This record gives sequence, structure tokens and C-alpha cells, in this order.
Amino acid sequence: MGEVFGKPERFRIYLRRTLEEIDLLGVKSLGIVSVLSGFMGAVIALQTKSNITSPLIPDNLVGFATRQSTILEFSPTIIALILAGKVAGTIAAEIGTMRVKEQIDALDIMGVNSAGYLILPKVAAALLIFPFLIIISMFLSVFGGYLIVAATGIISTAAYDEGIRLDFDPFTVTYALIKTEVFAFIITTVGGYHGYITRGGTREVGISSTTGVVWSIVAIIISNFVLTKLLL
Repeated sequence: MGEVFGKPERFRIYLRRTLEEIDLLGVKSLGIVSVLSGFMGAVIALQTKSNITSPLIPDNLVGFATRQSTILEFSPTIIALILAGKVAGTIAAEIGTMRVKEQIDALDIMGVNSAGYLILPKVAAALLIFPFLIIISMFLSVFGGYLIVAATGIISTAAYDEGIRLDFDPFTVTYALIKTEVFAFIITTVGGYHGYITRGGTREVGISSTTGVVWSIVAIIISNFVLTKLLL
């Protein structure tokens, strides 16, 4: 870990690699994040309405529940778990392949801090781009709820809008973004670590990729509990 966060030898190279990783880890994940977020909001709205059995409960609860569930849990945590499967596995496989092909040994022989060169740009990129992905996810999830309400007529869109605005606390967004930064750090460092310590051949690369995903998910779930306990 000390080698990863050591002072970069050539700042411009690290900056260029960070921009490349933003595109690889963040921009190329935008499609799956968008699709899943839209359907996630629609499902929350439908399930909330289906569980309202008392006529005394106002319809705006559907919008309120969709907003709160999306911001507090679904966008930061569920999307992080999905990204753990995609990003941590990719990082572990990429770095693990370089290890078994002795490319990392070549970097070390040339005097390059291989751990910092390979992992630090990925960590920086995830910390920068993941919050934008989660904010986009929040908007699309709430919008997905709106679309299903408008399409099915389970409640009026006016009641849904009223629920979205009801008792909004801006700190819930801050809480979600704090969780996102922690999850981004976990995903990239756990994936990078398991790739970096890979030894053997292609079979071991696959094992490292799977292990990186599993431990990323475990760490996300545990840290989600701790952060929720501390911040809410």
C-alpha cells in the first residue's frame, strides 16, 4: 500500500494514465449504470404502490420512498456492487496478466514503482468518476419511477412529484457520495492488490479476478454497515 501511494516519479504520465482509466472504468460503465438505475427506480415505485393497502396512506409516499431508497441505498450501494463485479475483476485480471507475463518484473528492473504506476491511476480515476456515475444513477432511478407511474397510472404524476420533493434533506446526497468514495477506494485497491500478487499462469489470473470481486463485495457490505451506523 505504501508503494501504491508513494510520490509519482513522472506526474504527467500518471495524469495521462488517470484520464485513460476514467474512460475505461467510468465512462464505459455509464451504459450499464443507466439501464439498471432506470429499471431500479421503476421497480421501487411499483413495489411501494403494491404494498400500500390503506386508503389513509397518501399516494405521494411512492415518490418519497423511491427518492429515499434510491439516494440512501440503491444508487450508492447496489451500483457499487455491480461496479465491483465489473471493475475489480477487470483490474485484477489486467494486472494479474501483466504479472504472469513478467511485465511487472520488467518495470521493477527499469526502476519504475510498478505498484504505484499500475494501481494509483485506477484509484484516482475511480475516486473522480464514480461520484458522477452515482449522481446520474440517482436522477435516472427517480426518472424511471416517474416513467412507470406515468405509463401505468398507479398514482398521478403530480403525487409522485410531490413525494420526490417532500422533506428532502440534502445531507442524504452527501451521505451517498461519502459511501461512493469509500466504495471506489475499496473496489480499485482490492482488485489491484489481488492482481498484483498473482503468481502462476492463466488459471491463477482467473482465480485472482474472482477473489478480487468477492472480497470487494464483502468489504463494501461491511463498510456500508459501518458508514450507515456512523453517519445516520
